[in-house]
Amino acid sequence: MRVLGIETSCDETAAAVVENGIKILGNKVASQVDIHSRYGGVVPEVASRQHLLSIVPVLKECLRDASLTMEQIDALAVTCGPGLAGSLLVGVNFAKSIAMAAGKPLIGINHLEGHIYANWLTPGQTPRFPALALIVSGGHTDLVLMRDHGDYQLIGRTRDDAAGEAFDKAARLLNLGYPGGPVIEKAAKSGKVTLKLPKGIIPGSFDFSFSGLKTALYRLAETGQVASPNDAAASFQEAVVKILVKRTLAAAEEHGVNQILLAGGVAANSRLREKMIEDSPIPVSIPPLSLCTDNAAIIASCGYFHMVKGERSNLDLDVYPSMPFAWVNGLIRNFARP
Repeated sequence: MRVLGIETSCDETAAAVVENGIKILGNKVASQVDIHSRYGGVVPEVASRQHLLSIVPVLKECLRDASLTMEQIDALAVTCGPGLAGSLLVGVNFAKSIAMAAGKPLIGINHLEGHIYANWLTPGQTPRFPALALIVSGGHTDLVLMRDHGDYQLIGRTRDDAAGEAFDKAARLLNLGYPGGPVIEKAAKSGKVTLKLPKGIIPGSFDFSFSGLKTALYRLAETGQVASPNDAAASFQEAVVKILVKRTLAAAEEHGVNQILLAGGVAANSRLREKMIEDSPIPVSIPPLSLCTDNAAIIASCGYFHMVKGERSNLDLDVYPSMPFAWVNGLIRNFARP
């Protein structure tokens, strides 16, 4: 089965074709980073307008790279939430139009669930159930116990800022630029861990908290205790990574999983990847960098595994900007209720 994936949840316009959930035939992403960097963050209206300009060329390039036509596509999968409302609307309406015109089945995908499937697209790796997925991105930090395809339990999440959001705010505070994750990581390579920062551990749960960590950095900078931005970046990155790794390994031990799966944009952080492998007593699956950030291949892969179970969405599929991960478990696939 060849599934065409469409992804427009934030500021990347993406299309991809994946065969049988594991083989990428074509994968095209048009990034808007250069456009939004001047504002220090994503401007929703600008993002949605750029999606309108990019989505047709991106699809054409994807199909050309895959040497396929729409007649050779078996189904469509599209991100319907969470994300920016305007951006999601472009992708969902585009996918519904193609599905109706070409007579192809359609399925709406939760963007967070899609990130997990980067691990099924990683060459040489086949995740083993039960697995624990750490989803870390600009808007989300979740720990998800995965017993099988479509069988999830959300066991931990951030109670305030997400890890990627914390990186963005720290980078802005240190005048390092945008996006925060990559610039913090780059600065940290030339710095040393010199600042004492809180670890944000919440007793009795597997939840995360990064708001206090961000505030602590602000107070240190305000009182003149940040002499080197690179040292501050190294200290902040190390604190975030330690929180993520400690919570993940504790949850993995308690639930007796066979594997840890990294997912999301922050999973591209080299220190997080390194630390998780160093400290974990069980195998860790780490996707290639290109599959950590937003792309349509992960949406197509996720869509395949739902399609083979007979799940479909109707053409009245809507967008859900605040769609929680909990909707994935036992989800009504036409998303008839908010």
